[in-house]
Amino acid sequence: SGSSTAAPLPEEDCMKLNPSFLGIALSSLLAIDLWASKRLGVCAGEGSAWGSARPLMKVIEVSGHGIPWLLGTFYGLCQSDSSAAREVLLNLLFALLLDLVLVAVVKGIVKRRRPTHNKMDMFVTISVDKYSFPSGHATRAALVCRFVLHHLVLAVPLRVLVVLWALIVGVSRVMLGRHNVTDVLFGLLLGYALYSVVEYCWLSPLSAPALFALW
Repeated sequence: SGSSTAAPLPEEDCMKLNPSFLGIALSSLLAIDLWASKRLGVCAGEGSAWGSARPLMKVIEVSGHGIPWLLGTFYGLCQSDSSAAREVLLNLLFALLLDLVLVAVVKGIVKRRRPTHNKMDMFVTISVDKYSFPSGHATRAALVCRFVLHHLVLAVPLRVLVVLWALIVGVSRVMLGRHNVTDVLFGLLLGYALYSVVEYCWLSPLSAPALFALW
């Protein structure tokens, strides 16, 4: 009859006009994250919208830094004359060290750069601190918050202050331009979960007699 149908094109020659839903969702989330982080970085520089509050934000930054917490915990451990207090402080020290190692490993794997509007004037940084994901301050704040609430007897107002401190540390990371919003959210979740690991591996005179013999 002379009529014929066109042969179908090979699959590799067909243009994919419908990208995956997951790819679109992740790209959209990333775009929203970067946009929101830049808008919320109101203390990123002296000329920013809330630039006058930058010194206060940097004080909050130091309050969540690992070095003051490590030195303070180690000093308390050396000065403590109570076996119960030593046990709690030794486990806090273990938690802080575990947090530092885990955050460093994740940052080294993900290698997400810090926001472009961040000023690299942070308090005592190491090589992996050039990376942004996750926020080590947020991770540490959530971890310390759960630890303190579970192992210290505090009045309700003090317990509320501890929770507020952890949240403020997380918010300050975005306001200073140090991190994107998702860096902080993941950091808070990671720190919250990390406490469960510390509880599971709790160090005691029975499980780690050699450590307690040093004190």
